[in-house]
Amino acid sequence: MVKQQRLRSSSAEAVGWGAVALLWATALAVPCFAADPYAYFDWDVTYITASPLGVPQQLIAISNQFPGPVMNVTTNWNVVVNVLNSLDEPLLITWDGIQQRKNCWQDGVLGTNCPIPPGWNWTYQFQVKDQIGSYFYFPSLGLHRAAGGYGGITVNNRDVIAVPFGKPDGDFTLFIGDWYIRNHTDLRQALDDGKDLGMPDGVLMNGKGPYRYNTTLVPDGIDHETVKVEPGKTYRFRVHNVGTSTSLNFRIQNHNMILVETEGTYTAQQNFTNLDIHVGQSYSFLVTMDQNASSDYYIVASARFVNESLWTRVTGVAILHYSNSGGKASGPLPDPPNDFYDKTFSMNQAKSVRMNVSAGAARPNPQGSFRYGSINVTQVYVLRNMPPVTINGKRRTTLNGISYSNPDTPLRLADQYNKEGVYTLDFPTRPLDRPPRNGTSVINGTYKGFMEIIFQNNDTTVQTYHMDGYAFFVAGMDYGEWTEDSRGTYNKWDGVSRCTTQVFPGAWTAVLVSLDNVGFWNVRVENLDTRYLGQELYLRVVNPEDHSNKTEMSMPDNVLYCGLLRNMQTQQTPHGSQTSASFITYAGGLLFTSMLILVSTVISFN
Repeated sequence: MVKQQRLRSSSAEAVGWGAVALLWATALAVPCFAADPYAYFDWDVTYITASPLGVPQQLIAISNQFPGPVMNVTTNWNVVVNVLNSLDEPLLITWDGIQQRKNCWQDGVLGTNCPIPPGWNWTYQFQVKDQIGSYFYFPSLGLHRAAGGYGGITVNNRDVIAVPFGKPDGDFTLFIGDWYIRNHTDLRQALDDGKDLGMPDGVLMNGKGPYRYNTTLVPDGIDHETVKVEPGKTYRFRVHNVGTSTSLNFRIQNHNMILVETEGTYTAQQNFTNLDIHVGQSYSFLVTMDQNASSDYYIVASARFVNESLWTRVTGVAILHYSNSGGKASGPLPDPPNDFYDKTFSMNQAKSVRMNVSAGAARPNPQGSFRYGSINVTQVYVLRNMPPVTINGKRRTTLNGISYSNPDTPLRLADQYNKEGVYTLDFPTRPLDRPPRNGTSVINGTYKGFMEIIFQNNDTTVQTYHMDGYAFFVAGMDYGEWTEDSRGTYNKWDGVSRCTTQVFPGAWTAVLVSLDNVGFWNVRVENLDTRYLGQELYLRVVNPEDHSNKTEMSMPDNVLYCGLLRNMQTQQTPHGSQTSASFITYAGGLLFTSMLILVSTVISFN
């Protein structure tokens, strides 16, 4: 159902009615996407003080919400997000899993965008083209996500496309993640000083601490999340691990969870009593309220692959509350998997997640109609990560011996203006026998090629890898070193298509991806600490025959300039100024939002 909702615009104070009239008059000159509905969001990204684990600390909120609001849209809708950076640091927001078809300009990472300076607005505009599913957004710079700033993205099917299960009676979004009481700037300083972040202080669920299931481990006075349900009804739970670095086991006491979707792909439906959800991953479950309501039930997210006797406090606990519940939950939490010394349980669980090849998704054709296993691979990259190393006296992480260094000029912007020397197209296809080094080395992808990427994890902890702009097919994973013979174990029929995959320590994961999306795309580890220290890279995909922007959208009018192009940037009046002239100069990217100030309406999905 579409409804009208009044827009609360942070930028309204800076723009007089004369400026709005000017922008309205200019409206017809601004290009737009296809004639699909628009969803408008107006965010003020600020610090707030809260105590999710009982200790006051500084968090990042979206318009005073922590976690931020869920963006509820439908396939092919156009999304316009006006972001006011009220932090004291530069800011970028990235849209984890939203593929940004032909539009890496809106990706919100340093390879494609200059950061939004403190006090400035910037407006993102993109389309959720041919996508469905459960995703999340988060601030991509400087460990900001460890302080919050994240929220959900739900992309619903169009009414004409069948969903492979009955309509749930309700839809819940759960953000789970490890959490530190230390400020994100303190966490950054620890990494800069060559230290590990150490054990987290707890696990949050929807920004709240654990229910007091244990009076010794959980102090009194901590607010916890409660999910209210009706007996006999079935609900969809969209669960996102938005934490810093800890894999979590998710379970709902005494309830089966039917896995139905992960990061835009409907899965073969199967029951789980628990599932490991690694950093950056998203899953959807159907859960039927079929238990006795003599008391409430625990919802648990506990740390995995650690010494559980030491990490007991790193457990998130929420409450599932039936409307006819007879009392509070009590007693021990449901047990996690007992495989600290044997990781095969979790890997077998991961391998069991398969694509529902007969279901449609964003389009009516079956998900299995793209027969990825029969396509000839044109490029192969083995990306090996190692334990942290010292480079030039600093502790760094690497892929194939290269620790990524962000240049002052975004890669895409450097290409646009032919600025040479910002990056090199020489990322090695295999690990090389040479000393590790810092560098801005980029993979040169072949447009419409088919790439095989093997993530080889030679570190001692689980690493989760994500690719912007694409969904890839998870073809295989196993322990040991990947070899050419490992291809004989690949799943070439119903491997799940997703954008984030776990790679177990001392193991490999192989993915296949069709390079049909032009732009610069970030390939990164989702573990915030190892990414901060350099474990990421960019994939460049260029259509050499495109001279008319048919396969990539033009640079947006509101692009920010920095680095070698900083002299091209027009100054924006900081938020709250009474002078609107320089703001008008900058307002090309704020056009749609400013027009909405005039008409005071916005389309949103109910």
